[in-house]
Amino acid sequence: MRKYFGTDGIRRIANTELTPELVYKVAKAGAYVLSKHLDHAPTIFIGRDTRISGTLIESAMTAGFLSYGANVKLLGVMPTPAVAYLTKKMKADASVVISASHNTFEFNGVKYFSNKGMKISDDIEEEIEEVMDSRKNRRIKCGSQ
Repeated sequence: MRKYFGTDGIRRIANTELTPELVYKVAKAGAYVLSKHLDHAPTIFIGRDTRISGTLIESAMTAGFLSYGANVKLLGVMPTPAVAYLTKKMKADASVVISASHNTFEFNGVKYFSNKGMKISDDIEEEIEEVMDSRKNRRIKCGSQ
């Protein structure tokens, strides 16, 4: 059973369970995993919904991606399908949507999309989780591959 990712990304109560530390960790591990499958530093788009916790999570996610040397483009407030579409159209390596969809206001979430504009595979989510929970995550240096 997986520890962080559910059926549709990671969803938790913002700043209580979905803390900036957890978001930073999932972003850094995500950039590491993406880099292993590419021959360049990944370009990752971040879009979000209008929840008040969105900017906090966006900042932590940006810091995590940048700490591994990824290129980040902030899309701002945008519907989830638009982020998925732009990921593919603009040839980004991946994207993240910060949203908890139909959950109540205190929740927020993180959902990764592949370069094809589709949810990342379960295998990639599991690989990200492994890195998050391993000592390897603490040793990942900026831009190291």
